[in-house]
Amino acid sequence: MAVRFVRPVSRAAAASRYFGLVALCLFVFAVPLFRFGPLTMPDFVSLVLISAGLALVAVLLAFFGLYRLWMTGAKGGRSAFKAILLSALPLGVAIWAGFLYWQNPVLYDVSTDITDIPEWIEVPTANQQWFSRPPITAETRAEQAEAYPGLTGRRYEGAVDRIYQAARKVATAQGIRITETRGLAGAIPDQPEALPAPEENPSGESLNDEPPANVPVPLSRPADAPRPMFGTGGDVLVQGATRSFILGARFDVLLRLREETETTLVDIRVASRFGPHDLGTSASLAEAYLLALDAEMLGIGD
Repeated sequence: MAVRFVRPVSRAAAASRYFGLVALCLFVFAVPLFRFGPLTMPDFVSLVLISAGLALVAVLLAFFGLYRLWMTGAKGGRSAFKAILLSALPLGVAIWAGFLYWQNPVLYDVSTDITDIPEWIEVPTANQQWFSRPPITAETRAEQAEAYPGLTGRRYEGAVDRIYQAARKVATAQGIRITETRGLAGAIPDQPEALPAPEENPSGESLNDEPPANVPVPLSRPADAPRPMFGTGGDVLVQGATRSFILGARFDVLLRLREETETTLVDIRVASRFGPHDLGTSASLAEAYLLALDAEMLGIGD
């Protein structure tokens, strides 16, 4: 009489596949709704945490199923392997975000000038929901200086109008959408009024062929004549908004241009719109902008 060996079935391995599938579907559903749709950052973080929790359960059940497979030969190895693959994306994103949270200081607002902070033209506001954002203090700025010692302002030779054109060009190239400006009175010269067309008589001859009796003669500009000012004599402020490359998290950006003698000082302030921690993204955006501005000014200088 033949003896048949009946392999047990691991229910944990079978359940792990469904947990992993639900976790991946929830994550894939949340990302485009946040990136392109109306989902806010607090809601997105909530869905990602739920997805990561489900993925963690799936991985634990999968490992238990693999343990049963090794010890008793229980069926479920394929289901456990699929569960690990399905859980890799949501759980990996959560682990990476947790690493950035631990690696970077708890900041959501960075500035190249930590003593004279550039003031927002229009203070960004957003419904934080369950997020709690502590106020920015001197201790916070000291933590920023210690964490990002290279995040400092730039000083360029030239008038503020020249630096402004380069700063705005770089902002557009970096994906910063300008929303507000201040201190630009007289930045754009008035357009000259169009001269009326010469009158013609019925015979087709112009009535204004005769030159005027008194023709003004242009004179050279005196060396001590006052130069036209760019702006209102104070700082030039440019405020805008941008989004992170992959997930599209929203950040507010402020540029401050201050003319000092024959140079112009450029400072930048970047703040995440939601949450008490930006995972280091604000500093990365500010440093990327300053490096691009350095390259632009070097090209202008050449």
